[in-house]
Amino acid sequence: MRALVLGSGAREHAIVHALRDSPSVDGLYVAPGNPGMETEAEILDLDLADLEGVADAAEELGIDLTVVGPEVPLAEGIGDVFARRELRLFGPVAAAAELEASKVFAKEFCLRHSIPTAAAEIVRTADDAARAARRFGFPVVLKADGLAAGKGVLIVGSQNELAEALDDLFVNRRFGAAADRVLVEECLEGPEVSFMVICDGTRIEAFATSHDYKRVGDGDSGPNTGGMGSHSPAFALSNTLREQILDTVIMPTVTGMAAEGREYRGILYAGLMLTADGPKVLEFNCRLGDPETQSVLRRLDGDLAAVLRDAADGRLQPGALGWKTQVAVCVVLAAENYPGSPRVGDEITGLPEAEAMPGVVVFHAGTRRDAERLLTAGGRVLSVTAIGETLAGAVDLAYRAARRIRFDGAHLRSDIGVDTLNLQKIGKSVG
Repeated sequence: MRALVLGSGAREHAIVHALRDSPSVDGLYVAPGNPGMETEAEILDLDLADLEGVADAAEELGIDLTVVGPEVPLAEGIGDVFARRELRLFGPVAAAAELEASKVFAKEFCLRHSIPTAAAEIVRTADDAARAARRFGFPVVLKADGLAAGKGVLIVGSQNELAEALDDLFVNRRFGAAADRVLVEECLEGPEVSFMVICDGTRIEAFATSHDYKRVGDGDSGPNTGGMGSHSPAFALSNTLREQILDTVIMPTVTGMAAEGREYRGILYAGLMLTADGPKVLEFNCRLGDPETQSVLRRLDGDLAAVLRDAADGRLQPGALGWKTQVAVCVVLAAENYPGSPRVGDEITGLPEAEAMPGVVVFHAGTRRDAERLLTAGGRVLSVTAIGETLAGAVDLAYRAARRIRFDGAHLRSDIGVDTLNLQKIGKSVG
């Protein structure tokens, strides 16, 4: 197959890295890509907002499989464009991608199909949001309805924080039209895990589990981000819990979408809180998570391209993906002031030394070339991944590699995996 990956972040770099090792792939392209992908795929200068132009390129190059990384092209209907032109694309059509594109739709879908989720109220004004927040009590969660690059979820712990959040959503319009409607939700408690499956419309194949870290600071402090790190597997998920998630969340979602005329083919991602009352849905995504993908795909043992092709064709073969028993960890190196307005243009050094360490792979996200120099070009700059026989070993290796990479203003969380390691130390059941 000739495969094309759409996107430019660390998630897409991880997908490219995995497809490069797929025995069924003999030509690999990425658009628009990033400097880290230059040695692994041919980079195409395409505008992902031009859906017909992307389809033209896929047709001209004889692409057999197009894999969509980010959510925006899916929400805007790239799946529909490719389907009309009989081009194979792995990813849902726009009607199915509404599970991610609208948090209000997803909440109402869960209620229609008795899928466990947080209690919530839909509001359109700051006054209504304030009243709903008082009803739920602090802490409370406010979510912009539309796509907001992973930053549209605000966890509010006090009256002052609520006032700031309401200003962001309704006065300063920080999230624009994405916050025309807002969900005010009860704040669930428990470990947060990511559960991702490949779906062909009726059948599913589960990915390895992962645990990601959304807050910018150690100890889950500070604002939410797109994600500051992850590890795979998610040790909090026992086999019993996995089956419960499949029975109460994943399969009801697949069958419910089909029943509503929104057949789902692609990645179905459920962000879950493992509460005392069982797993509950925090969000759905219609693509692989970032930074979960960076750790999960380091553990892949199988032909990813062939599996994605079969899913796109509606003929997924159960058990097609295998997973290494090793543990993978991802640590995100972020630019100064992320997740606000990140500083860019700083030179990155030490990357070759980090990548020379056995078991380490560094995926690029916010980077660009300036002649021979590599510069920062976004909020999340690099995803440093490491694989090891134990979580402790993989964590240690990832941080030793991350410390070899330098750029002004760089920051990271220093506690990726520490919560799980602490549970293991005190003998809690984590697997």
